[in-house]
Amino acid sequence: MPAESVLTLLRELLTAYGPCGQEDEVRDICRRELEPVVDELWVDAAGNLVGLIKGWSDDAVTTRVMAHMDELSMIVKRVESDGTLHLSPLGTMYPGNFGLGPVAVLGRHETLCCQLTLGSEHTTSESTRIWETKPDQGDKALDWTHVYVFTGRGEAELRRAGVDNGTRVCVDRSKRTMVEIGDYLGSYFMDDRAPIVILLEVARRMRDSGHRPAGDVYLVFTTNEEIGGIGGAYASRTLPDGITLAVEVGPTEKEYDTTVSGGPIVAYSDALCVYDKSIADRLMDLGEKLGLSPQAAVLGAFESDASHAKAAGVGPRAGLLCVPTLST
Repeated sequence: MPAESVLTLLRELLTAYGPCGQEDEVRDICRRELEPVVDELWVDAAGNLVGLIKGWSDDAVTTRVMAHMDELSMIVKRVESDGTLHLSPLGTMYPGNFGLGPVAVLGRHETLCCQLTLGSEHTTSESTRIWETKPDQGDKALDWTHVYVFTGRGEAELRRAGVDNGTRVCVDRSKRTMVEIGDYLGSYFMDDRAPIVILLEVARRMRDSGHRPAGDVYLVFTTNEEIGGIGGAYASRTLPDGITLAVEVGPTEKEYDTTVSGGPIVAYSDALCVYDKSIADRLMDLGEKLGLSPQAAVLGAFESDASHAKAAGVGPRAGLLCVPTLST
């Protein structure tokens, strides 16, 4: 297990709300941890938190290392007169990924604990919306048109709390407890809070050891990755040219020849791009040298800040390093 201080930081990050485009809570924690261990720190126009560790050689390659602050979340599509909220997803997932239960509605003036629900399941075909999701009846996969948020409040009260179309909705903190499963850790939103902790710990260890990289390293904590790698693409376009390396959680399935008990996953491609072979090879070599048993992978149905940047032509060289996880 990691040191207790690392686990404490991970727990704090897991309970922080970071919906797409509203990553403030996560950014504040990252800023607090990063400020003492980098040479420069700022927030760019896209909301990315950027920390610079200066290198010792002007001729060495610049590296932008990215981990995203946002999480799979929801956005209010409309508010009914009875206070019911209808949602759209922010990121690729279904209600079943979250499970029905408590959600936090992040009003401008107040955060409300409400309930994501399908409704009463002991119903008949007269309740078509519910009936069609039953395995022994319509057998349709639960989708966002089937569920709603019960707020327990009227429309006027919601308006006073600052809840309107566009309000972000997250899985409530009551469901974000990190659990130990043997030698493994489990929680919602290890994507991408675990890689964030890794980057923060790397920065701290570099500062404590007095070691500096050859080239400048920009640690970039990005926004809006789940909806298209928006923050990462902006950072890749505006920061000095170099290598873009995304640190992510990675899938562990037979089709990729990866396991959750294995070492870090080094991607050679994903759904958006073919990563630079020289970078992937170098990561594999370093992993072997450190005795980490790295896993080479050709990924599908997966995207990262680095592949978005390369596919958009704003990151000429890119790599992807992943923490092996389940449910990714």
